[in-house]
Amino acid sequence: MMPAEKNAASGLVITAPVVDGQQSILTPAALALLTDIETRFGTRRRQLMADRTALQKKLDAGWTPDFAADTADVRAGDWRVRPAPADLADRRVEITGPVDRKMIINALNSGASCFMADFEDSNTPTWFNQISGQANLRDANNGSIHFADAASGKEYKLKDKTAVLIVRPRGLHMEEKHVALAGQPLSAGFFDFALYLLHNHAALAAKNSGPYFYLPKMESWQEAKLWSDVISHAEDALKLKRGTVRVTVLIETIMAAFQMDEILHALKDHITGLNCGRWDYIFSFIKKFSAHAGRIVPDRGDVTMTAHFLRSYSQLLIKTCHRRGAHAMGGMAAQIPIRNDDAANKAAMEKVTADKKREAGDGHDGTWVAHPGLVPLAKEIFDAAMPAANQLDKLRSDVTVTAADLLALPEGKITEEGLRKNINVGLLYLKAWLSGNGCVPIYNLMEDAATAEISRTQLWQWRRHKAVLADGRIIDDALMQQMLNEEADKLKAASNDKSLAEATKLFNGLVMAPELEDFITTRAYDAVLNDEKV
Repeated sequence: MMPAEKNAASGLVITAPVVDGQQSILTPAALALLTDIETRFGTRRRQLMADRTALQKKLDAGWTPDFAADTADVRAGDWRVRPAPADLADRRVEITGPVDRKMIINALNSGASCFMADFEDSNTPTWFNQISGQANLRDANNGSIHFADAASGKEYKLKDKTAVLIVRPRGLHMEEKHVALAGQPLSAGFFDFALYLLHNHAALAAKNSGPYFYLPKMESWQEAKLWSDVISHAEDALKLKRGTVRVTVLIETIMAAFQMDEILHALKDHITGLNCGRWDYIFSFIKKFSAHAGRIVPDRGDVTMTAHFLRSYSQLLIKTCHRRGAHAMGGMAAQIPIRNDDAANKAAMEKVTADKKREAGDGHDGTWVAHPGLVPLAKEIFDAAMPAANQLDKLRSDVTVTAADLLALPEGKITEEGLRKNINVGLLYLKAWLSGNGCVPIYNLMEDAATAEISRTQLWQWRRHKAVLADGRIIDDALMQQMLNEEADKLKAASNDKSLAEATKLFNGLVMAPELEDFITTRAYDAVLNDEKV
C-alpha cells in the first residue's frame, strides 16, 4: 500500500506513488492554493453534481428540456464578453492531444494556431501523467522542454514559432483521488487548473500571452458561474488582473446547448468562445434520454454533423457566440493520414475537407484536428473562407433554432456491424486507457474517451430497450452477451494481456448493468488507482 502523507501546513493528504519532479509541482504555494480553492468551492461543486443527478431523474420521468423562462432576460440582453487577447484573435486551426512530453513538442511545432493540451478525455489520470504533465507544460512555457527518443536517437525541441497553448483540465464531475482534504477527494478540475495557473502565469505574461483553458463537460450556467468564481478568486489570490485567465467552454452536453447565452454571460469576464464538442455531445444526447424507448440513436456512423440535431446545435452556437463577440469553434476531425492505402486515405481526407468546408462556410472561427498531418488541409480551407483573423462579423441572423430542432432524433439503422464495432472499439480504447494511454489510434481515427462513452451507452440503450437490428433480430441480453463474448475472444486471440482482461470485465459490466453509469472514466479510474497500489 502507498503511504498517505499529510502536509501539516495545508491539511492535504496525498496518497500516491512518488514521481520525479513532484516536489517542483506540489510546492508549498501550490498546496496552499489547492487547499484554498477546495475549501471555498468544494462543497458547491459537489452540490452541483447532485443537481445533475436530480435533473437526470426528471429526464428519466419524461421531462423535456427547453430554453429556460427564468433566464430569458439574459438571452434578450445587449451584452458582450471581454474581447480576446491578441494571441487568441486567430484560432483557425487547433490541434489537441495529451500532455506527454513528445506530444507537446510536436503539437506546438505543428503549424496549428493553438494546441489544446489535454488532462481530460485523451489522458489517463495516473499520478505520473498528472504530475509529469504539469512539469511538461511548465517546461514548454519557459522554453526548456526537450525530448530525446532513446529508440531512434532523435531529439525533439521547440521551433521559434509555436502554437498558442491552451490547457483542458478535467471536468467538474471528476475527482483527484490521490489528494484529499478533510476526508474528501479534491476536485480534479480545480487541481489541474490551479497547478497550471500558479506555475505558468509569470512565464506566459513575459511572452505577452496568458493562462488559457478549455473547460469541459459543463451542463449548466450555474456550473459556469462556479468556474467564474473559482477563476476570479485564483486571480485575486495570485494578484493577477481580472481577465488574465481566459477560457473557452466546450458545449458537449445537450443541456448546455440550451444555455449557451447564459454560460457566456456567467463567464463574461474570462470567456473567449464556445466549442462544438461533437463526440461528447452525441454521448450526452444518448445518455440523457437513455431511459426512453422512443429515443434510440442509430449506428454511430449514421450520426454525422449533417444530422438535423447536430447541424442545429452548431449553427446556434455560431449565432450565439458572434452576437456576444465570442469565438465559435468547430469540432474535431478525428481522421489520421493512412499511409499504406491511397484509396482509403483519399476517402478519409475527402471527409475532412467536406467537414471543414461546412464549418468555415457556416461561420466558425476555427476548427480542431487530432493529427499534425491534417493541419495544412484544415488551414488551407479556413484561409480560403476566412481571410481575416476570425468571422465574428458573420452574425447568422438567418438562423432560428427551437428546442424541437435540438432534440430531433437522428435517422439511421442499427446493424450487427455497428453493434460489433461499438464493442470492439470500446474494448480497444478502454484497454489502452487502463494501460495509461488515453489518446489511441483505432481504425484510422484518433480516439479519446468519448469513443468509449458513445459505444457503451449505445450498447446499453439498445439492450435495455430491446432495439431491433436491421436484419430483424432483437437485441436482448442473450444476443448482447453473445456478441460481447465473441468480440472479446477475437481481441484475446491477438493480445490477451492484463489490461484487456480488465477492460473486458469493466466494459461488459457497464453494458449489462441494470442502470446506466454516468461516466466510464469514473469507474475505470478506480482500476487505475488499484494498479498503482500494486
